[in-house]
Amino acid sequence: MPTSKVKPEGNRRAFQRNFCAAFTLAMLLAPAAFAADAKDSEAKNKNKDQQAFCRYVTEQAAAQRDLLMAPNAVAGITQPNTGLPMQAVWGVSGNLSSVRKGVLTMDAARKNCELYSATTSTQQDIQYALPSLEKQALQHRLDLIQQASANLDALFATTTRMVEAQNMTRPMAFALQTTKIKLDADRSDTQTKIVSLYTPPLSGRPVKELVAEKQSREVNEQKALDKLNRQNDWDVALSVGEHQQISPFIDSRGAYGEVSISYNLASHTINKHLNQTADAYGEWKKVQEGDVIRNADILKQQVVDGISTQDARLKALQEQQKQIESNLQLVGSADTTAALDFHNQLTTAQLLLQIEIGDASFRLDRLKEFLQTNF
Repeated sequence: MPTSKVKPEGNRRAFQRNFCAAFTLAMLLAPAAFAADAKDSEAKNKNKDQQAFCRYVTEQAAAQRDLLMAPNAVAGITQPNTGLPMQAVWGVSGNLSSVRKGVLTMDAARKNCELYSATTSTQQDIQYALPSLEKQALQHRLDLIQQASANLDALFATTTRMVEAQNMTRPMAFALQTTKIKLDADRSDTQTKIVSLYTPPLSGRPVKELVAEKQSREVNEQKALDKLNRQNDWDVALSVGEHQQISPFIDSRGAYGEVSISYNLASHTINKHLNQTADAYGEWKKVQEGDVIRNADILKQQVVDGISTQDARLKALQEQQKQIESNLQLVGSADTTAALDFHNQLTTAQLLLQIEIGDASFRLDRLKEFLQTNF
């Protein structure tokens, strides 16, 4: 039987076409390998602002990644200067540095998203820390006012019975009514302050942990950007395709391939500057007005000053309380109308003073607890 022979030229051309197709397929599939990265940051963030920002930077990075990692299709006509016939060439080209940059671009976007989330969370906790403490103190003050009102109502009921028995005069009872008006006004004012304070849900984590996490995210982002910038130090470029003689035209198809390696001679100096850039960035963030580290220091000082103020306020109120208690002991057993009137005045003053003492004590304890927990 006659046998057919496969020409070596046919094998060579088939190999060349398969190689070109495999190279093109690998370069085209490379971006798809990282397509899932575009949604990673969004899944880790629940805050709408953070989700929107992460989606923005991720989509932007994904576009840059696809541009870097997808191969370039090339076609053209060339006239070699060695006297050879005119050639038409077509194929694809790409470089390993761009592929690596595509991967690192997505990594830098993730780090940027994580940094933004950590920064905004820390900023929110710092911004609303004192308003949150103030709201708690006002709510506690409402409880103190309610307790004082109940005690005043009991005293007013007793005084009313004594007025009916003609043991006390009506002006004495009216003095208690005046104190009741003050308590109601204080309650209304406190409720107004509570509703005027906006305090979003806070993380509940210590500020020192949030600041440390934010600093860690900054380091990670700078490392990611540093890796991305260092990819300019070197490159390996690949180019494959086919060529065809067109003048004169003959069937002379053939494959071509080219590999070139480049290295920037200033890489050592460039990397040194990149390292110094990262250090300078960290130092700048520590002193930047408006940055969370600076704002955390301001918050700490505000809390320390608040502790000092409330401590002085509490001591002054306690001194007044001692004087009232001393006077109450003097008139405790008196049964004259004047003594009973003075007793009621001291008691109402004590009720009002207890609100202020309770308020100052609560604020002082909460500020001390906050300082110890967060710093």
